[in-house]
Amino acid sequence: MKDVQDIAREIVQREGGFVDDPDDPGGATKFGVTIHTLRRLGMDIDGDGDVDVNDVRQLSVAQAQEIFLKHYYERPRIGMLPDCLRASVFDMYVNAGAQAVKILQRLLGEMGVPVQVDGVIGAQTIGAAKKMAKLAPDHLADAYGISRRNYYFRLADKRPKSRKYARRQDGGKGGWITRAETFISRRYHLSDAEFQQRVSLWV
Repeated sequence: MKDVQDIAREIVQREGGFVDDPDDPGGATKFGVTIHTLRRLGMDIDGDGDVDVNDVRQLSVAQAQEIFLKHYYERPRIGMLPDCLRASVFDMYVNAGAQAVKILQRLLGEMGVPVQVDGVIGAQTIGAAKKMAKLAPDHLADAYGISRRNYYFRLADKRPKSRKYARRQDGGKGGWITRAETFISRRYHLSDAEFQQRVSLWV
């Protein structure tokens, strides 16, 4: 298991620098931290009395990592999950908030250990995850990563403007898919042909 600080640094690297994509509901974002997050936390970085795009631009790597560790790892109790899940659930929580936990909870139910799908890591979810990790740690990690990938595909199916995050302009795998597959054993990565078949109905 990697140190959580290392995981946070890797997330910042994956997220990249400042972007303000009109098709992204998150709005202005830097290192994966959105303007909505800065406003929720009251982080007036430039000290001008409000939290706006300039504050996002001035966000430092260290500040982003601190936000991730405090609000996307410690607060949702990701550290209580089995080692095999922590990095992937942490990464997904930064990307999709409580949906990261709901994906896990639905997966646990599909694997025969039903839990409430509420996006909260409580005793029930922790116990179910630990039970499945003990039975099949590698399988659980891969299954969660595949569930993440499927979640991204479903988002893109429903929202055409989001398809550019799942499929590059040249037709290859987009950032969402490669991000999910970072946490999946290579044998479960989609081949180019399999990926093209999955997205064949997209315009």
